[in-house]
Amino acid sequence: MLDKLRKEHQPMTNERTNERLEEVSSHSLDITEQNIEKLKELFPEVLTEKKIDFDKLRLILGDEVETAPERYNFTWNGKKQVMQLAQQPTVATLKPNKAKSKNWDETQNLYIEGDNLEVLNILQKSYSDKVKLIYVDPPYNTGKDFVYKDNFEDSLDNYLEQTGQVDSEGNNFSVNPETNGRYHTDWLNMMYPRLKLARNLLSDDGVIFISIDDTEQANLKKIADEIFGEKNFLAQIVWERAFSPINLKKNFSESHDYILVYGKDTTKIVSNGIKRSQEANDRYSNADNDPRGPWTSGDLSVGPANEKNIYPIITPGGREVMPPSGYSWRLSESSFREYIEDNRIWFGEDGNNTPRIKRFLSEVKQTVVPMTVWKYEDVGHSQSASQYLKRLFDDKSYFSYPKPVPLIQRIVELYSNPDSIVLDFFSGSATTAEAVMRMNVEDGGNRRFIMVQLPEQLSEKDVAFKDGYKTIPEIAEERICRAGDKIVEENPLLADKLDIGFKVFELSKSNIKKWNAEPKDLNEQFELLANNFEEGSKSIDVVYEIMLKQGLDLTYPISEIKVGDAVVYDIAFGAMFVVLGDKITSEVAGHIMKQIADEEAENSMVVLQDEKFINDSEKLNTIEQLNASGIQYNDILSI
Repeated sequence: MLDKLRKEHQPMTNERTNERLEEVSSHSLDITEQNIEKLKELFPEVLTEKKIDFDKLRLILGDEVETAPERYNFTWNGKKQVMQLAQQPTVATLKPNKAKSKNWDETQNLYIEGDNLEVLNILQKSYSDKVKLIYVDPPYNTGKDFVYKDNFEDSLDNYLEQTGQVDSEGNNFSVNPETNGRYHTDWLNMMYPRLKLARNLLSDDGVIFISIDDTEQANLKKIADEIFGEKNFLAQIVWERAFSPINLKKNFSESHDYILVYGKDTTKIVSNGIKRSQEANDRYSNADNDPRGPWTSGDLSVGPANEKNIYPIITPGGREVMPPSGYSWRLSESSFREYIEDNRIWFGEDGNNTPRIKRFLSEVKQTVVPMTVWKYEDVGHSQSASQYLKRLFDDKSYFSYPKPVPLIQRIVELYSNPDSIVLDFFSGSATTAEAVMRMNVEDGGNRRFIMVQLPEQLSEKDVAFKDGYKTIPEIAEERICRAGDKIVEENPLLADKLDIGFKVFELSKSNIKKWNAEPKDLNEQFELLANNFEEGSKSIDVVYEIMLKQGLDLTYPISEIKVGDAVVYDIAFGAMFVVLGDKITSEVAGHIMKQIADEEAENSMVVLQDEKFINDSEKLNTIEQLNASGIQYNDILSI
């Protein structure tokens, strides 16, 4: 009986090609497999019986392979495990939650509730090499903040347990006290795999900014150098987060945080610079009504002296002027005469002052290169950020030490383009989301944000809990809504152009039973044939899971139409079709072919819930019709 069951449930075989109908991949991107394939591409000769021969690889690389028993290395307890953890695919998925979302049908923004390690893993297929900018503000490991404690065996089950914040013995997960013997180790084990996965998501010209303080700055620098490469280190920014000393401090009152900046490939990175301030432009005027517009003057002398450029200059008022001792003129005598002819030398209103060079605003670069010290006068401080959020939430303080919007907006300004994806996987109060929306207002851009936040439970003592919020994402989602409405209120003419919405997705186990675990007995096999979906899973949940597993963007449009008892989901105007439901017939093939023709789609993929066809004949007929219309057999998948 079991053999018969297995035979009936085998992947269908096409009679013409004798090829199996492939199943949709059950897991996220297998990074290890991907890396091996890249290695095979570069060095095909190291492949021996489908395995990598590392002895051959060492021979090929020669002197570049380090073999010394002692070498420079930064390590800790658990490093090997977390390196492997970053490579492991997952069968977990993201379920849509329209009730929590805003402007679901129009928005291109994402807010994801879940452990960021799992989420980053899930996003690998759909968003690898597509994220232009990442900003993260991880726990600083002060002993009081949350540190994710990853379980190397099953990170998803571990996440589901930890979101309750208390283990079976009542111990709180959310702190990492200094008395813990693995104080730095736990933090490093948390950060390493997340940064490793984050790097994969960055585009070749992408940049990541990571906030930190002195507690883990040195360790963060070491692991970031390893993950991103020392050559891709761009800067260590010092942000002045406080404006007054705390006199209760014993030795020093810390007034700054750090922001480490790395690129994916510095040879391809271009900074946008910082837009010139109005204050800087106001320094320009036009005292002589020069038709070239406003100008300011600069010193004509320069040191050390160049003997060739030491010569007397006679002012229009008849005064002879020489450069100061130890200096010479910036221009040669012949160049100086050319500048005179072009009215680029200023002698003052009375024509008797020491000559200066006129520099026109129209010829000045409209951006400036940022320095590595960011003053609170320019980008805000912790107190101003707290005060802003307090005003946004009707004079309620829900977050401690949020980042100011101008700080993150400067980051977005420096290294994003108008159509960039901006990711924050420790999103907290969702300041990054607001910064992206405000930057779009400034330059008319269409940047998209992806926020990821652990649904950490609030304490019953928290003000936010008493006001009806149960988790951090609930507050953050409300903050995005309020900030978006405020932006529209401030810019009514742009209301129709601004994307102030977001789609909410929640980390979950797979909707597909057989992907979560192999059936243990015959009864489970029969259950799979009757209904392969987990209890509570909706068809649209399955559709989004298939999109993720096949590498499609979660914001792609989805339309659906009922065909008999089945539903055909059309994703991204014919890029993919998913057929789900009961009593599926070959009628769905006709509908799909019509949609492909109407939408002029190319290279379409079709996913069929094959156990729901009324019989094998209808299933085969559907596949043959699709193939005859131009869809390749390997683009017709089953689930």
